[in-house]
Amino acid sequence: MQFDTVIHGGTLVTSSDVARGDIGIRDGRIVAVAENLSGGDARIDAGGRLVMPGGIEAHAHIAQESSSGVMGADDYLSGSVAAAFGGNSSFIPFAAQHRGQSVDDVIATYDARAARSVIDYSYHLIITDPSEAVLHDQLPRAFARGITSFKVFMTYDMMNIGDGGMLDILSVARDHGAITMIHAENNDMVKWMNGRLARAGLVAPKYHAISRPELAEEEAINRAISLAKLVDAPLFIVHVSTAGGAAIVQREILAGTRLFAETCPQYLAFTRDDLDRPGMEGAKFVCSPPLRDAATQAALWQHVKSGTFTSVSSDHAPYRYDETGKFIKGRDIPYPQISNGMPGIAARLPYLFSEGVVKGRISLQQFVSLSSTNAARTFGMTDKGSLAPGMDADIAIWDPEATRVMSLQDQHDNMDYTPFEGLELTGLPETVMTRGALVTHKGSLIAKEGQGKFVPRAPMRLLGDGYLAKERDPAQNFGAQI
Repeated sequence: MQFDTVIHGGTLVTSSDVARGDIGIRDGRIVAVAENLSGGDARIDAGGRLVMPGGIEAHAHIAQESSSGVMGADDYLSGSVAAAFGGNSSFIPFAAQHRGQSVDDVIATYDARAARSVIDYSYHLIITDPSEAVLHDQLPRAFARGITSFKVFMTYDMMNIGDGGMLDILSVARDHGAITMIHAENNDMVKWMNGRLARAGLVAPKYHAISRPELAEEEAINRAISLAKLVDAPLFIVHVSTAGGAAIVQREILAGTRLFAETCPQYLAFTRDDLDRPGMEGAKFVCSPPLRDAATQAALWQHVKSGTFTSVSSDHAPYRYDETGKFIKGRDIPYPQISNGMPGIAARLPYLFSEGVVKGRISLQQFVSLSSTNAARTFGMTDKGSLAPGMDADIAIWDPEATRVMSLQDQHDNMDYTPFEGLELTGLPETVMTRGALVTHKGSLIAKEGQGKFVPRAPMRLLGDGYLAKERDPAQNFGAQI
């Protein structure tokens, strides 16, 4: 068999196995996996290194305006380059619909922006205006295009669509094989806390953590799951930050609910104490849900280990520490006016490998599941996330013994800070390929602007009986099935 490229001498790691072997690539696909492969127009020596599916970053905000009109620092060129240097071969950022926009226009806007990407990409649609035209005309066209996931919010006045709006979205998603992602925080709890803190003059960055209580997340997670169960729709809870929220997710998954969830490195790496850094330095750590405490970190790591979370995603939200980002409304401002989010697309996988695999919290196979395979399966990237013949040759080669003290320069994004500055890491990605083409190699960017392609994603295949509310079951004789 003729190969364009052979990766030889490495240790192959998948979500289920670890074994020595070679990979043969032709026309962008893996065509052979064997103990030894000869030939190849190009040969990459992976001796002493780990060969894994490239990471799939399934939660990132790239070239996206916030509801208040703040544009993040990274476009699809810088964002995809940073993702690649972090071990990712593809990503699924958000394409945000704001009130009054058509979904068709949103997709066209992001198609133009994403054309600069150096890695493959798709979108999760953010829906804030679920009109009849959106629900029954525009979203079905998006599904036919292969955009099979979207996100709704239970907080933020400009994005919150209410429980009724969520039921409408969940129903449409269920009918079309799509999955709905939820930002779960109780909006009224947060607004009530903000008001109390403001009246008391408690507006420094450290009060951001207090303003968004753990109960606000836990209540919203429970409510979102109940809404999804009513229509038997698959649900994905993003950025779980609390032990109680993770316990609810774990309980429902074990009960058979069509439920998926993620946490993020910032909730494993930092605490609310970081919001109390001198001056306005705490603004760098303002994100929602907020950072919690050390006990919560330990509980979240246990849920990562036990399989509660489908993935660990970055929630990369790149707002610079200047007047274009965090301080777009001025420097001497109360915490609710600080732009909300933290960067981390290049830090996600090196942090997870170093703190997870190297420190014995998770296995290599779990790392592959959390970084790539689960995201591919959950979000319909049927040709990615595996090293099997026939799959896209999306591959990351890691040096498990390489060490680095993390710095801003390592991130390759358009930010002026990284919250992970100074963290000592062991285990780093050395080479990343997308469809058999080099993207990064030994510290250099090889790919050209626009090398990435849009990935149409398959609908979710729902297995099992799911959940049928008694009131919707015609066998209960309550009337016609809804």
